[in-house]
Amino acid sequence: MNKIIILLVLISISCFGQENKDIEKPIRNLFLGMKNADSELVKSAFAENAVLQTITKDGTVKSDSIQDFVASVSKFTKGDLEERITVEAVHTDGNLASVFTPYSFYLKGKLSHCGANSFQLVKQNNEWKIQYIIDTRRKDNCKEIQ
Repeated sequence: MNKIIILLVLISISCFGQENKDIEKPIRNLFLGMKNADSELVKSAFAENAVLQTITKDGTVKSDSIQDFVASVSKFTKGDLEERITVEAVHTDGNLASVFTPYSFYLKGKLSHCGANSFQLVKQNNEWKIQYIIDTRRKDNCKEIQ
């Protein structure tokens, strides 16, 4: 009986781990695309009507165009942009996932700023896509993420 329980626990952990990898894939592709100056990979991470926002120092929410963001990535050289993240939390319910990631951002190898990203993802056609990102940005009290 104990062997069956252990087996069931291991199977559920394995399935949960795979589900998180599937959810994190568009997030990882977003940052890989940025690092490689690959605007097509960046674009592929987003749902069709995705939203990109930043919370400024004074608490104002600023919206950016996904199309402008994708186009800006192609203006850099491979290795110029690098965002390192730590996935702190993944929550799911059916075709909705929420992922929270502190980050440190590097421009041409130098720490530029840091903060946290909050991603909302949707599962469409059996594939996870980023529907919404909101982040914070600061230059002080940054912990470098390896």
